[in-house]
Amino acid sequence: MPTAPSLENLATAHVLVVGDAMLDRYWYGAVDRISPEAPVPVVRVTREEDRVGGAANVACNVVSLGGQASLLTVVGEDEASHRLEALVAQTGIKPHFGRDAALKTTVKLRVIGRQQQLLRVDFENAPQNEVLASQTALFGNLMPQHAAVLFSDYGKGGLAHVAQMIASARAAGKAVLIDPKGTDYSRYAGASVITPNRAELQQVVGTWGSEEELRTKAQNLRRQLGLDALLLTRSEEGMTLFDDQGEAHVGAQAREVFDVTGAGDTVIATLAALVASGLTLREAMPLANKAGGIVVGKFGTATVSYEELMA
Repeated sequence: MPTAPSLENLATAHVLVVGDAMLDRYWYGAVDRISPEAPVPVVRVTREEDRVGGAANVACNVVSLGGQASLLTVVGEDEASHRLEALVAQTGIKPHFGRDAALKTTVKLRVIGRQQQLLRVDFENAPQNEVLASQTALFGNLMPQHAAVLFSDYGKGGLAHVAQMIASARAAGKAVLIDPKGTDYSRYAGASVITPNRAELQQVVGTWGSEEELRTKAQNLRRQLGLDALLLTRSEEGMTLFDDQGEAHVGAQAREVFDVTGAGDTVIATLAALVASGLTLREAMPLANKAGGIVVGKFGTATVSYEELMA
């Protein structure tokens, strides 16, 4: 494993996180009986917890490692948005929230009973173009102060202008990392690296029957989009980086998996923080893989500290 940056070095790593922020809400309770109205468990809620989610969780992961993170996002003018902003402020992230009164801040409500998720309820709609346009202007002001720009795309509509933001960041010599969504990756053209998982990559290039076929498809997509690299996250198979030199692979960290929620957030946030501190993608990948392995051992959206990563 490469020499990791010191905590002092990471403290100077500035990452601008742009994308779909959301509030992760957890309701914990006891399950003692089945409802007489329908064959479903009745959860008697005993505890409620709110956590930052989506792009906000990505930024939180950067800060947790010791880096500096700014968060550029669009939220509603509702209770969830103010709760999210308060939680973000507590973490040390610098928030830059665009507000749209017609927008519902995305909330993922998970109902937990007997230590397992019984139900998830999502509240969301898409932002208006006017708010997104003002976000793009603000991006131009914030971007020069950061070494890396991370686009966290959850397909909620917050990255309608991502192509022009990528172009301006690359023109300014910034590393651009993208957690992609959907089947149209042409909007990510010119980025430094995209980090799809297996299912996401298959949606774009189709299935593969061998490592050779995967290699061909991944490299073809990378060249077609003009990317420096494509990092495929492969769950229990670790991760593989495809770049101009060929490919590099690291195996998964063997551990008991409790919850994969937010593991992709941790991987790309670690990658961005390390690249912003001066490491290459190839040097940063084993540590990002290790961080992902640590976070799946925690419940819900979680983060990894510098101490945990270096242990």
